[in-house]
Amino acid sequence: MDLQNTAKEALVALYHHPDESVRAQADRWLQDFQRTLDAWQVSDKLLHDANSNLETLIFFSQTLRSKVQRDFEELPSEAFGPLRDSLYTLLKKFYKGPTIVRTQISIAVTALAVHVTSEDWGRGGIVNWLREEMNSHPEYIPGFLEILTVLPQEAFSHKIAARSVRRHQFEKELMSSVEVALNLLTACLSFNELKEQVLEAFASWLRLSNGIPVSSLAHHPLVHMALSCLNSEQLLESSVNVVSELIQYSVSSSSGGFTAHMPLIHLLVPHIMNLKRHLRDDSMDEEDVKAVARLFSDMGDSYVELIATGSDESMLIVQALLEVASHSDYDISSMTYNFWYHLQSILTQRDSISLKESNGSMEAERNRRLLTFRSTFESLVSLVIFRVQYPNNYESLNREDMKDFKHTRYASSDILKNATSVLGGEATLRILHMKLLQVVGNCKNIESCDWQPVEAIFYCIQSIAKSIPLEESEIMPQIIISLLSNFPHKPLLLQTICLTIGAYSKWLNAAPLEISNLHAVVNILTRGMSMSGESAAAASIAFKYICEDCRQKLWGSLDNLFKIYHIVISGEGNFKVSSDDAIHFVEALSTVITELPPDNAKQGLELLCIPIVTSLKELINQSPSSFQQINACQITVHIDRLACIFRFVKHPQFVADTVHTCWPVFKTIFDQRPWDMRTMECLCRACKYAVRTSGKYMGTTISAMFEEVQALYKQHSQSCFLYLSSEVIKIFGSDPSCASYLQCLIVSLFDHTTKLLTKIQDFTARPDIADDCFLLASRCIRYCPELFVPSPIFSPLITCSMIGITIQHRDACKSILTFMSDVFDLANATSGNMYRSIIDSAVLPRGAALTRIMIASLTGALPSSRLDEVSYVLLAFSRSHGIYFVEWAKSSISLIPSSVLTETERSSFIKSLEDSTSRSDASSFNSTLDELCDVCRRNRSVQEIVQEALRPHDLNLTTVSLPQ
Repeated sequence: MDLQNTAKEALVALYHHPDESVRAQADRWLQDFQRTLDAWQVSDKLLHDANSNLETLIFFSQTLRSKVQRDFEELPSEAFGPLRDSLYTLLKKFYKGPTIVRTQISIAVTALAVHVTSEDWGRGGIVNWLREEMNSHPEYIPGFLEILTVLPQEAFSHKIAARSVRRHQFEKELMSSVEVALNLLTACLSFNELKEQVLEAFASWLRLSNGIPVSSLAHHPLVHMALSCLNSEQLLESSVNVVSELIQYSVSSSSGGFTAHMPLIHLLVPHIMNLKRHLRDDSMDEEDVKAVARLFSDMGDSYVELIATGSDESMLIVQALLEVASHSDYDISSMTYNFWYHLQSILTQRDSISLKESNGSMEAERNRRLLTFRSTFESLVSLVIFRVQYPNNYESLNREDMKDFKHTRYASSDILKNATSVLGGEATLRILHMKLLQVVGNCKNIESCDWQPVEAIFYCIQSIAKSIPLEESEIMPQIIISLLSNFPHKPLLLQTICLTIGAYSKWLNAAPLEISNLHAVVNILTRGMSMSGESAAAASIAFKYICEDCRQKLWGSLDNLFKIYHIVISGEGNFKVSSDDAIHFVEALSTVITELPPDNAKQGLELLCIPIVTSLKELINQSPSSFQQINACQITVHIDRLACIFRFVKHPQFVADTVHTCWPVFKTIFDQRPWDMRTMECLCRACKYAVRTSGKYMGTTISAMFEEVQALYKQHSQSCFLYLSSEVIKIFGSDPSCASYLQCLIVSLFDHTTKLLTKIQDFTARPDIADDCFLLASRCIRYCPELFVPSPIFSPLITCSMIGITIQHRDACKSILTFMSDVFDLANATSGNMYRSIIDSAVLPRGAALTRIMIASLTGALPSSRLDEVSYVLLAFSRSHGIYFVEWAKSSISLIPSSVLTETERSSFIKSLEDSTSRSDASSFNSTLDELCDVCRRNRSVQEIVQEALRPHDLNLTTVSLPQ
C-alpha cells in the first residue's frame, strides 16, 4: 500500500508540482519504478481502484501495457491466467471509456496474445475467444471492438518482446482468423453507434493484405457500408481510412494485384469520383477536405500504372488530381506530388510499356501517351509558377513561415522538373518565357513591374536549367536578354537572377560570345554582390559556376576578375560578400587559372595567393604572445582560402612550389598554435589538398611535414594530424622512395595513440582520435600493408581496436569495425598470403575474446544502426578463421543464460553458423546473426542479462596452436 501511495504522489508531483527539479525527480522515480516487478501489482491495483483519477488511470494503464509488451517473461508461467482475467475485467470496466485507457488495456490484451500460443490462450486463440465473449456479453462490445482494432495493428510490432518464431506464429494465426474477424465486424453493423469503431477495425484488418477472400471483397457488406459512409459528415474520416486501405489492398501483390481486384477497383473509383465536388466546397470542414484529397491522392498513387494508359476514364481521375494540386492550401495540393512524379516516370521510361499494351509499336504507344498528358503537365507548369511566388507580405513572415515557404518552393520545383521530363526542356522554357512576356507586357515599363511574378518565373527557369539543350538558340538568347534587363532593384529578385545565371553557365559557355555576353553577365553578378548579403551569396556561387564552365572565355577578363577578387578578399568597397561566401570566388578564379597556359597560370597563382599570404604574415609577425591570443577564425579564414586554391588549381608543380614558399608561414603557425584545434584542423586540411594536388612534386616539403606531424602529435594529440597522415599514406603509400619516412611515421603515430586509448573511457572521451586513428590504419592496410602489417605496432593496434569496438560514437565505431574487417579481408585475399602468419599470430591469441566482444556488440552492446558493420566483421572473421571462429562462437553463445536463449535456439544457431561458415553463404550467415540479435535484444532486461554474461572481465590473450 505504501508503494501505491508513493507512486500516486510521484505522479501528482510530475504533473502539478511547481518546482521543475521536483518534477524531474518524480519523473526519474516513476521511470525506475516502471522497470520493477512491483509495477505489475501496483498498476493492476490502481486500475481496479474505483477512486483512481484520470491521470492515474492513464499512466498506469500505459505502464501495464508496457509491462505486458516488454517484460512478460518476468512473470512465472502460472501468472498468465490471472493476468488475462484481470485485463478482461479491466476491459469490461472501461468499455465505455476513457478511450485512451481502453486502448491501452486492449493493446495489453493483444500483447499477451502474442506472447502465448493459441492453445495456451484457449478457445482456439484470441479471435475465437473474442467471438464467444461478444456473443455472451454483447453489452461490452465497444471494448471487444477495440481489441479487434488493435490486433492487426500490433501483429508486426517489435515493441512486443516475443521471440521471432512466436511472432511469426501469431501472424499466421491472425491470417487464418480473418474471416471470423470480418464476420464479427459485419454482425456489429446493426449498431449505428458502433459504426465508426467497426470502420476503424475493418481498416486495421485490411492492412494485413492477406487472408481476405479476393472474390467476395467487392460484394462484402463492410465494403459497401464504408462506401456509403463517404457521404456521412460524422463518419467521413473513418470511411476514408477504410477506402484508402481498400485501394492499397487492391494493388497488393500478396492479394493478387490489379487483375484479381478489377471488380473492386471498378466499385471504388466511381464512389471516390463522386467526392470531387467537395474539393471546392467552401462550407466543408478543412479536415474533411484533406481527407477527400488524401483519398484522391491514394487512388492516383496506387493506380498510376492504369492511369498512365491515358484512357478516357483515367483522364477523369487526372483532372480530379489537378484540382487537388490547384488547391490554395499547400498541405492539400502537395498530396498529389508523388503521383506526378510516378506518372512522369512511367511516361518517360522506355521499358514501361509492354508489347501487349502497344499493339505492336511501343514507341507509337509511348508517343500517344505523352501527347495525351501534354496539356495536363502544361497546366502543372502554371500551377508551379503560382505556388513559388513570394507573397505580398513576405517581409512580415516569421522565420518558421519563411522556412515553410522555401520548403514549398523546393518541392514545387521538383514538380516542375517532372513536367519538364514529359514536355521537354525547350517546350517548358517556351511556356515560362511566354509567362514572363505576359507579366512584362502588363507593366508600363520594366522598372515598375511587380517583382514577385518575375522572380517566380526566373526561379522556375533556373529549376529546369539541366533540361535545356546547350544548343538551344531560340528562347535562351531572349532569356539572357531578360536576365540582363533593368528589373526593379529588389534583393530577392536579383538573388534569383544571379542564381539563374549560374544555373545556365554551361549554356553560356556553349553559346557564341556575342550571345552569351559574359561581360554584361559579370556586371550583373557584381551588382548582386553589392545589393544585399543574400544576393551577394548568390552572385558568389554564380561566379563559381561561370568561371568553372566558361573559364577559357574569361581569359581576356582576368584583370577585371582580379580587381573584383581583391575587393572581395580585402573586404573593402561596397561588396556585401561574407567571408564564407568569398571562398566561392576564390574557387572561381582557381578554376580559371587551371586553364591558363603554364606561364600565365604560374603568375595567376601567385596573384591569387599574395593577398592571402600577406594577411597571414601580418598576423604571425606580431609578437608570439599576441599571435597566440588572437581568435582562431582570424587565421583560419585565410588558410581556408589557401586550401581552396590548393584544391582547385590543377597545376601540381606550381602548387607544390607555392606550398614550399608558404611552408615557413605554415611551420610558424604549427609551432606557435599547436594547442588550437580549430587552426590545426584548418591547416592540416590545407596541407591535405596540397598533397592531393601536388603528389610527387611536394619534394622536400613532404619530409618537413612528416617531421612536424610526428612531433606535434606526440605533444598535443590533435586528431587532425592523423587525418593528414591518412592522406599522405593514400598518396605516397606505394612509393618505395618514401618507405622509410612512412614506416617511421606509422610506428610513431600508432605507438602514441595506443598509449592514449587504453580503456573504453579513453575512446569515449576522444572519439576523434579513435576515428582518425583507425581510418589511418585502414588506409595503411590498403596502400602500404608491407610497411604496416609487419611493424611492431600491428598487434597492439588489434588489442586497441578490441578495447574500443563498443564505443557508442557512430563514426569512431564504424572506423574501428572497418579496420577489423580490412584485417580479415586481407587475410582472405590472395595478395594477403604473405601476411597470413603475421595476422594469425596477432588474431589467434585474441580470437576468443574478440568473438565474444563482437557477439556482445551484435546482441546489444552497440546500437542496432551498427548491425550491418558488425555482421560484416563477423562474416569476414568466419571466412578467415572458420574452424576457430565456430569454436569461439560456440563458447561465447554458451555464456548466454538459458532464460534468454533456449537450448533449441542455441543448437539451431550453432548448426546454422557451422553450415553458413562452411558454405561461406553470406545471406544465410547474416540471417543467423539477425535471429540471434532479435532474440537477445527483445527487451531491456534480456539485453542486460546478455551483456552481463558476455562482458569480458579482461582481455587476457590465450595461446592457440596453429594447424599443421
